[in-house]
Amino acid sequence: MKLLSVFDDIHIEGRVTFRNLKKMEEFMNTEKPAILVIEDEQCMLYAYKALLEDSYRVVLASSAKDGLAKYKESTYSAVVLDLKLPDMHGLKVLEKIKSIEPTVEVIIATASDDTRDAVQAVKAGAFEYITKPFDADELLLTLERVMQKNSLVRENIYLRTTLDEQHSYEDLIGTTPVMQNIFSAIENIGPTNSTVLITGESGTGKELVAHAIHNKSLRRKRPFVIINCAAIPENLLESELFGHERGAFTGAIERKIGKFEIADRGTLFLDEIGCMSPSMQAKLLRVLESGKIERIGGEKPIETDVRILAATNLDLEKAIKEGDFRSDLYYRINVIPIRLPALKERSEDIPYLAGYFLNKFNLELKKDIKGFDPKVLEALKKYVWPGNVRELKNVIERAVVLAESDVISKIPLRFALDGCFISKSLRDSRAVFERNHILDILKLTDGNQSKAAKILEIHRTTLIAKMEQLGLR
Repeated sequence: MKLLSVFDDIHIEGRVTFRNLKKMEEFMNTEKPAILVIEDEQCMLYAYKALLEDSYRVVLASSAKDGLAKYKESTYSAVVLDLKLPDMHGLKVLEKIKSIEPTVEVIIATASDDTRDAVQAVKAGAFEYITKPFDADELLLTLERVMQKNSLVRENIYLRTTLDEQHSYEDLIGTTPVMQNIFSAIENIGPTNSTVLITGESGTGKELVAHAIHNKSLRRKRPFVIINCAAIPENLLESELFGHERGAFTGAIERKIGKFEIADRGTLFLDEIGCMSPSMQAKLLRVLESGKIERIGGEKPIETDVRILAATNLDLEKAIKEGDFRSDLYYRINVIPIRLPALKERSEDIPYLAGYFLNKFNLELKKDIKGFDPKVLEALKKYVWPGNVRELKNVIERAVVLAESDVISKIPLRFALDGCFISKSLRDSRAVFERNHILDILKLTDGNQSKAAKILEIHRTTLIAKMEQLGLR
């Protein structure tokens, strides 16, 4: 089965391992994959050519020197290498080949059945070790596996290049016209001081859009300050936004600088502004119109120069009709509207997003997952994603944590799409539950492991071990 891989970074020490783009194009456009055979016995060379020439372009070399010279002249899909050569040991040839092109796959074929040679060859980077005399089908199947892996590498590089050049913007990913239009809008909006209202369902990436606008603005070197209006009780929100003086109310033991002052000459992102109470809306409107704030308990207005970006997942026009949101504040913040589509409205982006998150969690969790079974990607595209991009991100993280091979062939979704691809084992379900539960407790304790361990009724060292096992940092 052909396995579809998406966006796995094919890098060694920070560089793409194809020697240059021309070599990569040559490699991708060759009608028959090229195989270099380095073997000192002439009868074996002829046997290799007869066996392989129907499917491959076979290049023969009868010595290490000749083989290395031919290898440097062209690009090969694989190398078949004899271990016992007259002018150089095969392991040394393997080392030189890998130093020129680390990603090329080398198959060692030798009459030696010494297991030490096999171990050394694999450690040196050999793809497979075949002992002569070998069955012809064994070599053909091994080469077929190499071709599959090469296909993954080429696809990874191509898709990664495509993503970098056309479909990514800041930390936003999108191939669809609606996302491309949003990227263009951010380019135009960024350098202005206009207020922007970002709407969309929860989990669609509204904060990422706000970040992108700030990064494209003339204020990008100044603070980008975020406040979640839904997460702060009403009696504390005013203090968070505008600050307070010492003694302004019970518990105000020292002066507090509010978010508006912190964001001076920068950007203030008011997330979930639709959850703000009517009285707080009136105070915010006054500040937006005057450009001045007053700390609670303060006597002097303070001028601020702040660009406002706001976001909500609510229908503010409906909220206005129901009396829950002020129309004058709405018109004040809705100077430039940006609506983010739900993930189900741009399902073509799902493979790109899945690959982006796969790469991210490979790095974070020190994994090496190559990609997805094509049927898994189809299942991801068919799912409705009520939690949007945020839910997809969590699903990919769990899939990477639970993956038992280098290809994701099942997905831990809450709602079954196809029983073949949903992880249903008790072990997997328990691991997912434990990971999510530990995350919830750590959030509750602000990351304090000792407090979390006490709530979980386990020893702190047990918690740390469990976190390591589940890929939590």
